[in-house]
Amino acid sequence: MKPKVTMIAWNQNDNYVVTAVNNHLLKVWNSCTGQLLHDLVGHADEVFVLETHPFDSRIMLSAGHDGNIFIWDITKGTKTKHYFNMIEGQGHGAVFDCKFSPDGQHFACTDSHGHLLIFGFGCSRPYEKIPDQMFFHTDYRPLIRDSNNYVLDEQTQQAPHLMPPPFLVDVDGNPHPTKYQRLVPGRENCADEHLIPQLGYVATSDGEVVEQVIGQQTVDQDEQGLEPSILDGMIRQLQLQQDQRTGADQESASSGPQNGEGTPRRG
Repeated sequence: MKPKVTMIAWNQNDNYVVTAVNNHLLKVWNSCTGQLLHDLVGHADEVFVLETHPFDSRIMLSAGHDGNIFIWDITKGTKTKHYFNMIEGQGHGAVFDCKFSPDGQHFACTDSHGHLLIFGFGCSRPYEKIPDQMFFHTDYRPLIRDSNNYVLDEQTQQAPHLMPPPFLVDVDGNPHPTKYQRLVPGRENCADEHLIPQLGYVATSDGEVVEQVIGQQTVDQDEQGLEPSILDGMIRQLQLQQDQRTGADQESASSGPQNGEGTPRRG
């Protein structure tokens, strides 16, 4: 097999360069001399994630499609910590991305099954206030294009960025209780009755009919006592200005040079 580099990363102080190769090895190089210092062995599939620690120049994180997450000491060429992303009943989940927190005390990873994995020191109590499964009910809604080729949500015929804040649902599309709906930006101060989505029955690909969120139970902002969105107002204002410019351009084009005259004379 011809070796190919799939990912490359410098460490925090740029003294070392780490390359991931498609033979599943990680190689540590001296960035000044180009000398190969270490071969890091542990991955069983290609690696597409290399993340350096924000302030510790010795530490590098790697993760890949084999479900393995490693913390390496690249100065010694040794493995510090290892985690295997095994999912019960489904095998392992490929790890697609990882990032350190600014203080270097935590890092978060996302996998091929839609999981967010959070690693760090201390207890996990702050994360226990939210459900294990959280999706926006609009995540997989179909889109269409209008006559101007603009993208619209198929069900509501609205531009996605102008739609009301979405609801939080589980993997089967069932909405979470109202206390979780307030975690969505824009719904923090809504009354309970405004946090109840409209439910309907939707047929899945295998013919099963399940109850899912099909729309949003909303009322006018004036009735909710909410101030209009500044962003929405700016978007509408920009659209109005664009429409006015388009109309002016069309008028000037229709009243252009006539009677066989060429380009207008300069003033």
